[in-house]
Amino acid sequence: MTMRIVIGGLVIILIFIGGYFGWQAWNGVGETAEVSTEGANELVQAQDITVGTGDVAEPGKQVSILYEGRLEDGTVFDSSAAHDNQPLVFVLGAQGIIPGFQVGVNGMREGGERVFIIPPSLGYGVQGVQDTEGNVVIPANSTLVFSVQLIEVSDVPQE
Repeated sequence: MTMRIVIGGLVIILIFIGGYFGWQAWNGVGETAEVSTEGANELVQAQDITVGTGDVAEPGKQVSILYEGRLEDGTVFDSSAAHDNQPLVFVLGAQGIIPGFQVGVNGMREGGERVFIIPPSLGYGVQGVQDTEGNVVIPANSTLVFSVQLIEVSDVPQE
């Protein structure tokens, strides 16, 4: 009986979330984009929650973001909050960040918020991710869901 209540509650929550995004798309609040990468059959699905008004994140630019990464079941595997709310700073298009994440951030404007879904082929694929103690953090073949806020876009600092 308890299991039915929990499953029913989850279904209701998912319906409300879907209705919220549908309402935004219908009212023009959010923009939806499906972005493909060359040679990949799967897509990164993205929806702007808030369209920023600042500079555009594009390859070769340094970006600062706040983020939360979740598995499809809602389990948070990493976030800026887990790192004292320090922004993640990286050069868009450079090595070290999974391809799907790069695709998801590309084209955002400063001040924008976006949710994107990364298929396994553009995430960690069959590798998965383990912590330093060998515990599985991201299982192999996981679809990843990120909520991202773009804080700043800048030129890459000269060294």
